[in-house]
Amino acid sequence: MILQRQSGLGRGLGAIIPPKPVPTQKPAATPPPSAPASVDSTPAHTPPPAPVAAKAQPEPVKAVSTGAERMASIPSIPVIQIDRNPHQPRAHFDHAHMEDLIASIKEHGVIQPILVTKLSNGRYQLIAGERRLRAATIAGLEEIPVVIREAVDQEKLELALIENIQRQDLNPVEEAKAYLRLQEEFHLTQDDIARKVGKSRPQVANTIRLLQLPEVIQQALVDGKISASNARTLLTLSTDKERMEVFQKLVSQEFTVRQTEDQVRAPRNRRLLDPNLRAVQDALREQFRTKVDIRRNEKGSGEIRIKFGSDEELQALLRDLRESD
Repeated sequence: MILQRQSGLGRGLGAIIPPKPVPTQKPAATPPPSAPASVDSTPAHTPPPAPVAAKAQPEPVKAVSTGAERMASIPSIPVIQIDRNPHQPRAHFDHAHMEDLIASIKEHGVIQPILVTKLSNGRYQLIAGERRLRAATIAGLEEIPVVIREAVDQEKLELALIENIQRQDLNPVEEAKAYLRLQEEFHLTQDDIARKVGKSRPQVANTIRLLQLPEVIQQALVDGKISASNARTLLTLSTDKERMEVFQKLVSQEFTVRQTEDQVRAPRNRRLLDPNLRAVQDALREQFRTKVDIRRNEKGSGEIRIKFGSDEELQALLRDLRESD
């Protein structure tokens, strides 16, 4: 007979406080049908109850550290013990954004620590986090959370540059100057720089070229009056005079990149309309069987550009040049 297990519902206090057990007399074992009845008065052996499977215990919950706990484990040092980073690539700080950051720090403190290195005199030098350090100082904080790291001068510039690029905090001119410093002071190639900052080599090269623009145009780029795309378009002009002419139109009429490109192409087209210049250019194209461009400024000086598409074309071009001597 299968005994039905009684549910815990509806049993009242008995379900919570079991009643005192009452001893019961074990019934005599019934002999098997084929065996004679036993006269032995020893009670029949009762098999032990089947083991009950242990209830699965829940896995312990792993403690998850909160942001406040993580920040509590990060050391803080007095802001007056921190010197500025002489290799800081960023020079322009937007006042409106700084005010927002100062207000946030006053309300919540510094959420992300700054990166510093310890100096031999016991002070610290900032590597990355210039805005946070300035804002914390203005907000009246006496201490600021830091991550301390050993770094040489090149690493200080690289780390500050990488952090600012990742945060998109640098304007194109600041970024170009930082790339140029890595190239000139620390002798890194453009390929090296590209790998370190996570950009392509042409991107690095085009950014550095922005420093070829007149100071007025560079400042407009810093102030956000023109875009980097418009600035790169101005670089395709051969003289600063032409660049300034198009730049003034660009700013006064608020040109799009497409309109700037149209303005840049116009002076080129006017130069090519010179019949004498066109005749020389056509003759060179026919002689070398490739594209030839001649550019000449108002003073009469200029340059000749000869295009080739492969090493074989270059060797053929060099042979033609030698034969024409």
